[in-house]
Amino acid sequence: MADEQNAVEQMTVLVVEPGYAPYEKTIPHELHAMQEIVGGLITAIYPYEEPVGIVANDEGLLLDMDFNRSVEGGYGGLVGPFFVCGLTEDSFCSLPPDQMERFKKKFHKAEILVGFRGDEPVTLKVEPKQKNATPEKQHKPPSQER
Repeated sequence: MADEQNAVEQMTVLVVEPGYAPYEKTIPHELHAMQEIVGGLITAIYPYEEPVGIVANDEGLLLDMDFNRSVEGGYGGLVGPFFVCGLTEDSFCSLPPDQMERFKKKFHKAEILVGFRGDEPVTLKVEPKQKNATPEKQHKPPSQER
């Protein structure tokens, strides 16, 4: 019985950090774990018709966090790390595999904020850095390998 009380439900989300390619992460379904990903207080937005939420830092602008990605639907841009998760009727849940792949592609390119046109951010999309990538081995030109 103690094990049941201590067992915390897990959920798999798509983490998107400024400058990096999105990656999957399984986290405990609890407030502290969500706050840890975004670096503080959480807020959720729902810019899509499908049951998907974006959870970001509620004070990202106040904390001067780096620009991350632009989001359509009048949301402008998000600063600081955020994650994309699925939605149930009254809570967050794991992002289903088909949505995981779609949002990995959607948020694949990192964005550099150039300016604003009205309320909409103007960004430059660039190749992202890879999170947890091992340093590349330096290869000698073929003429020097012997």
